[in-house]
Amino acid sequence: MRLPRRAGDVAAWLAAMLGPVLITALLVPVRVSEQRDYVFIYLGLVAVLGVLGGLWPALVASSLSFLLVDYFFVPPVGTFTIAGEQDVVNLVAFVTTAGLVGLLASQRRKALLSAEALGRDLRQTNSELARLNKEQAVAAQAALNLARSQEQIRALQEVDRSRRELLANVSHELRTPLSTILTESTSPFTEADGSAELQRRLLAITDQAHRLKALVDDMLDLAVIEAGALELQFQPVRLADALQAAVERLHSKSPQRRVDWNEQSAALDVLADWSRLLQVLDNLLANADRFAPPGTTIEVQVEAEGGGLVSVRVRDHGPGVASELRGRLFERFARGPGEKGSTEPAGTGLGLAIVRGLVEAHAGSVMLEEGGGGASFRFTLPRAEDGP
Repeated sequence: MRLPRRAGDVAAWLAAMLGPVLITALLVPVRVSEQRDYVFIYLGLVAVLGVLGGLWPALVASSLSFLLVDYFFVPPVGTFTIAGEQDVVNLVAFVTTAGLVGLLASQRRKALLSAEALGRDLRQTNSELARLNKEQAVAAQAALNLARSQEQIRALQEVDRSRRELLANVSHELRTPLSTILTESTSPFTEADGSAELQRRLLAITDQAHRLKALVDDMLDLAVIEAGALELQFQPVRLADALQAAVERLHSKSPQRRVDWNEQSAALDVLADWSRLLQVLDNLLANADRFAPPGTTIEVQVEAEGGGLVSVRVRDHGPGVASELRGRLFERFARGPGEKGSTEPAGTGLGLAIVRGLVEAHAGSVMLEEGGGGASFRFTLPRAEDGP
């Protein structure tokens, strides 16, 4: 156990003054043949004091040792007189050696004290670094929690914005057909109007009712897709058969629209749900028919790609997609300015969003291709393993 510094200094000074006296008291009764035999004992005491007490206690001990050696061991004994030159040399060598030993020992002590101080500083620094690291970790965790909270707030704000936009769009989409149905069904009808007017009103009501049904069906489909509750019945489907069925359904609404596709290149089997694949093709063909000028052709290309995929490309020769719409083309109710001037019945604005959801549910992807004039949509589907 180390003594306190003040107590250690007192002990060093006591040892410096009493140590040589005790050594002399022990050596006086002992007779030695050579004086150098006891000199090393004093030098050892000086060295110990230099290490433990510093330079000054060591110098005091060496000076007192010199006096005691001269008085008790150097002839003539009992006086401080030095008779022989050799004794003078020996005593000077002793004092010099004792001083050097004390100096070196004190330097050693200073080095030890410096090392201890450095060790204390390092321990304090490590403790401070540990505290700072802990505070930094706490601050980083707080910043992370804040970032997460901000992200959650942004997500909630985005959900709220989408909800408000959805309600606004749905309200707008429902208001027009409902107004038409109410107007045509509640307007007074006279015999003077004739059967032609009655027929027109019935057709208007029927058209708007179909539009309402299409909107409700698309909204239900999109809700199921976004909720991840879409159920698919996967089976090998020949793309040529699906394209043939989709083209026939398009011709039932637009008999004059020509669709150019190659039955031989489409003789590929994909792993898909038949009804949902038809829904994807119906939406893309209807979208192309709505924007393409009358008399133009819709082109459909089927290609086998690497990685076990089959790509289907649907291209029209219309005005294309405006640049400001490309980033949100597959969002709900995304519509371009070209649709406003179309003479065809307006779509629900959900078709492309449904296409993306259905294609991704089939482990495929859909994108709008750049260049080439018009709009070109390309989607991929996994190829059936037992296909040709």
